[in-house]
Amino acid sequence: MNRFIGRAARRVALASALLCGALAAHAQTDTPVGVWQTIDDHTGQPKALVQISADANGDLSGKVIKGLGANDQPDRRCTACTDSRKDQQILGMTIIDSMKKTGEGYDGGHILDPENGKVYRCKMHTEDGGQKLVVRGYMGISLLGRSQTWVRQQ
Repeated sequence: MNRFIGRAARRVALASALLCGALAAHAQTDTPVGVWQTIDDHTGQPKALVQISADANGDLSGKVIKGLGANDQPDRRCTACTDSRKDQQILGMTIIDSMKKTGEGYDGGHILDPENGKVYRCKMHTEDGGQKLVVRGYMGISLLGRSQTWVRQQ
């Protein structure tokens, strides 16, 4: 009888550990925190890797950590920028800031397009179990903008 109880307790402990691990993995992938591959709107080719991180308040920001393809030029600068990022290197540049959790997504922040130097309001949410990030940059209202789908990198 004691052997049966011992085996049952081990099975329950194992099942509990597996479930906790699965829930933790889901929680980690259901957030935008991580590294994302951006896609060029015009060519459809990978453009850059952006690392999104959270600060102590849970607000998200994102910086360019690698250029891909034709954008893989470490000394490339944001010549079109009009704010403090003018002529700064794009590699290492923060292009997303002040994103706050709102319901199922994040909103309230800004995103810089280094190609044209414009700063847009931004909202984002994950899809496909956290493997895709839909990023929408817009002016004024969300209807006046465009969305990109970024792909999570492992």
